[in-house]
Amino acid sequence: MAEQSWFFEFPEMDRADVVALRRFLDGAYRDFSRSYGDAIETVFNPLLFFMVWFEKLLLGMPWLLVLAALTGLAYWASRSAKLTLAVTAAFLLIGYFGMWDDTMRTLSIITVATLLSIVLGVPVGIMMARSDRMQNVVTPVLDIMQTMPAFVYLIPVVMLLGIGKVPGLIAVVVYAIPPLIRLTNLGIRLVDRDVQEAAVAFGATPLQRLLGVQLPLAMPTIMAGVNQTIMMALGMVVIASMIGVQGLGQPVLKSITNQYFTMGLLNGLAIVAIAITFDRVSQAYAKRSQRHLQGLQGD
Repeated sequence: MAEQSWFFEFPEMDRADVVALRRFLDGAYRDFSRSYGDAIETVFNPLLFFMVWFEKLLLGMPWLLVLAALTGLAYWASRSAKLTLAVTAAFLLIGYFGMWDDTMRTLSIITVATLLSIVLGVPVGIMMARSDRMQNVVTPVLDIMQTMPAFVYLIPVVMLLGIGKVPGLIAVVVYAIPPLIRLTNLGIRLVDRDVQEAAVAFGATPLQRLLGVQLPLAMPTIMAGVNQTIMMALGMVVIASMIGVQGLGQPVLKSITNQYFTMGLLNGLAIVAIAITFDRVSQAYAKRSQRHLQGLQGD
C-alpha cells in the first residue's frame, strides 16, 4: 500500500528545499533592491515631479475652471449634448458630496498612468503587429500580467521603491497596459491589405504607411484599448491606495477597515461615475472617428 501512495498523493518537493529556495530568491531580490533601488528611484524622479506638479495643478485650479475643461473635453470628444450634461452633473454631485479633492488626485494618477501606458503600449503593439516572432514572445507575458492577482504587483514594487506615488503608478501601469498592447496589435493587423498595397503603390515609405494608413484605420480599435486601460487603472485605484496612493481609493480602504458603509459607497460610486464618464466619452470619440474614416473612404 505504501508503494502505491505516490498514485494518490502528488510527489511534492521536500518542504525544507522549498523554504530554502524561497529564502534564496527573497534574499537575492532584497540584495538587488538594496544595491540598485536608489539608482532606479532616481530614474523615476522626473516622473514623480510631473505627477506632483499635475496633481497640484488640478487641486489649485478653481473648480469651475476644471469643470469647464472637463465639460469642453467631453463635448469635443463626443459631440453629444446629453453626454456632456451627464458628465457635468456627475462631477457636480462628486463635488457636492465633498469628494472633489480626492477625485482630482485620482484623475491625476489615472491621466498619468494612461499617458504612460499609451507611450509604452502602442509601440509594443506596433512591433507585435509587424513581427509574428515578437507577438509569440510578448503574448505569454501579457497573459501573465492579466491573470496575476493585482495584490502581487505591489510586493516587488514596494520592496524596490518603497511606498508612494511612483510605486503606485508602476503597479497601475503594469496592471492596466495589456489591453492597449493587445488591441493595438489587433487593430493594425486588421487593416485591409488592399489599402496598404495601394499606399505602397503610391510610393509610401513604411513610416508613412504606418502614420498615414495603419494607425488612422486602427484608431477605433486602439481607442477601445485605451478605454479598457482606463477602466483597469480605475479598478486598481483602491488596491494602490494600500501603498500610499492618495485619491478615492483611500476612503474606500478606510471604510473597509472601520466599517464605514456610507463612506465606501459614496467613494465607490464616485469611481464608478469617473469610469462611466471615461467609457462613454472614449466610445463616442471612437465611433465618431470611425464614421469620419468611413466617410473619407467613401469619397
